Amino acid sequence: MSGDYLRDPDEIYAQSFATIRAEADLSGVPAELEDVVVRMIHACGMTDIVPEIRWSGEVAAEVEFALLEGAPVFCDCEAVRAGISRKHLPERTELVVTLNDPAVPDLAKKLATTRTAAAVELWSDRLKGAVVVIGNAPTALFHLLDLFDEGADKPAAIIATPVGFVGAAESKALLVLDLHRVPFLTLLGRRGGSAIASAALNAIAMGIES
Repeated sequence: MSGDYLRDPDEIYAQSFATIRAEADLSGVPAELEDVVVRMIHACGMTDIVPEIRWSGEVAAEVEFALLEGAPVFCDCEAVRAGISRKHLPERTELVVTLNDPAVPDLAKKLATTRTAAAVELWSDRLKGAVVVIGNAPTALFHLLDLFDEGADKPAAIIATPVGFVGAAESKALLVLDLHRVPFLTLLGRRGGSAIASAALNAIAMGIES
């Protein structure tokens, strides 16, 4: 049996967030994103990601407004959707994952791309004013940006933290160029993941209640 350890969930959370704020340099983070960054750190346990977090525009405010207006949230994979806490979202918010749509395998072959990128193709007619959360696949982010190049409607905001060794850093670097003027929140480099992306959205959604 393990020995003495902290069991109280509220105290665990309190100590976790106190540790993050003590160890992470949040001095360059605007007030409206401070809790979001703290939650992103909490999701991965790495206080050193702060210098690699980038954002544009009033991304938190844009996400909040879109959610209040009933916008759907497009997720690149089930892990992102599973990590989003519904209790903080407006009741009518739709969390959309198209990765397992029956049309995706054939569409991926037609487009000569990954299933995840093909799944993004199915978002195109509902993107306007939506919230996009990408936590897993770099090809999803690349394809989303390609859709903008082709004239697709733009979402209200993008939270993108795809992870990996092939394309993750490059896709996020392209997003940060801000060529399409869509408010975004991202984590540069190879690091990222669905938990970080979901945590960011959850933190912003929690602000709706305050």
